[in-house]
Amino acid sequence: MEGLTVVALLLSTLLVESGGTKYEPNWKSLDARPLPEWFDQAKFGIFIHWGVFSVPSFGSEWFWWFWQGQKQGAYVDFMKRNYPPEFKYQDFAPQFTAEFFDAKEWTDIFAASGAKYIVLTTKHHEGFTLWGSKNSWNWNAVDVGPKRDLVDEVASALRANSDLRLGLYHSLFEWFNPLFKEDAASGFKTNFFPVAKTLPELYELIVKYKPDVVWSDGDGNAPDTYWNSTGFLAWLYNDSPVRDTVVTNDRWGSNCLCAHGGYYTCTDRYQPGHLLKHKWENCMTIDTKSWGYRRNAQLRDYLTIEQLVSTLVETVSCGGNLLMNVGPTHDGRIAPIFEERLRQMGQWLKVNGEAIYNTTAWRAQKDNVTKNVWYTAKPQEKAIFAILLDWPNNGSVILTEPVVTQGQTQVALLGHGSLQWEPAKPSGLRVLLPPLSFRQMPCQWGWTLRLTGAT
Repeated sequence: MEGLTVVALLLSTLLVESGGTKYEPNWKSLDARPLPEWFDQAKFGIFIHWGVFSVPSFGSEWFWWFWQGQKQGAYVDFMKRNYPPEFKYQDFAPQFTAEFFDAKEWTDIFAASGAKYIVLTTKHHEGFTLWGSKNSWNWNAVDVGPKRDLVDEVASALRANSDLRLGLYHSLFEWFNPLFKEDAASGFKTNFFPVAKTLPELYELIVKYKPDVVWSDGDGNAPDTYWNSTGFLAWLYNDSPVRDTVVTNDRWGSNCLCAHGGYYTCTDRYQPGHLLKHKWENCMTIDTKSWGYRRNAQLRDYLTIEQLVSTLVETVSCGGNLLMNVGPTHDGRIAPIFEERLRQMGQWLKVNGEAIYNTTAWRAQKDNVTKNVWYTAKPQEKAIFAILLDWPNNGSVILTEPVVTQGQTQVALLGHGSLQWEPAKPSGLRVLLPPLSFRQMPCQWGWTLRLTGAT
């Protein structure tokens, strides 16, 4: 694999095609690459955190670190109560069985959610790979546990559904890998770990599975120069099999977050509440306390569909994409509460998707007077969308931001039809809402007004 790394880096010095754009292995060049249009148009994706941590399924996907790294009391006590003293984290791997895993069933659920791309965790900080990595001997899903290439099964099922794109998450570092620990002890003056492990894995994932999203994470407090991130990205953008479609995030080193990369994630659960100049993504979890599955989760820990719709609307209004996470069980099931939330989101998007997909941020993100109203737009259709997260009980709603003209401006409720409106003072319009019963509502958790002939 070292040979593959060297070849790939040499290839990055070549032109993509005669007369094509060549990206140099530096941030000035790489950051100038236009983001492929499909990503901004998609708006909504599903994150999947699945690995050996799904076996103890207690507390967090950081179980191993909290147990033996930080030695947090709750994790240490959990192991003392339930496992023999000689039990090691590696002993969980054979119990990562995936016997109920059906990639087609997962894909059907994801498609029903209205998501447009799926990001699967191929390797978390524990180092266990969900494919038979040549660089993770006996610590991968083909050698131990399921004895299956889980990445390939997910990738194949998604490709059978033309509406869903494949994304792959990959952790740069591994908590307890001896090579990484040696590099860290040197102050990252040596780079044994990225050369022997990280970079070969990344090249392998791209060449074998051809993802449209490369979701990097876990810099281990090391800078991008340690990871040779710019060298890898130059190859990815110039010569990889996905060079024209692939998008990347901003987690390529301790100096990159919210500064370098294809789109920004900034922090987990990032929600700026205002328009950003750079494309960004809000990666967040339905279970508010964990990315991986937790057997000890309580109902109050899960976001409601109202909260999820609100998060999606605010994110898209401010120019971002929403990446909503679920954590499957060790045996390969998507828990019913996750499935319910995903299908509910899909129900909402069937009615209101016109105000989400292929939209752009409008000049105003939210109404400055009427609460819980967010705006999106489709300039090509000269349409403005006002999304109401609360249904008014007085029969009307005032929108103060749009500039309207009587005889030209038209208003419709998505899923229902045209509505009457009148000018509001000092500006905007008052939309008269239909007296609908609960069963007559086009949807239950948020409602969209489509305005044309307004600016």
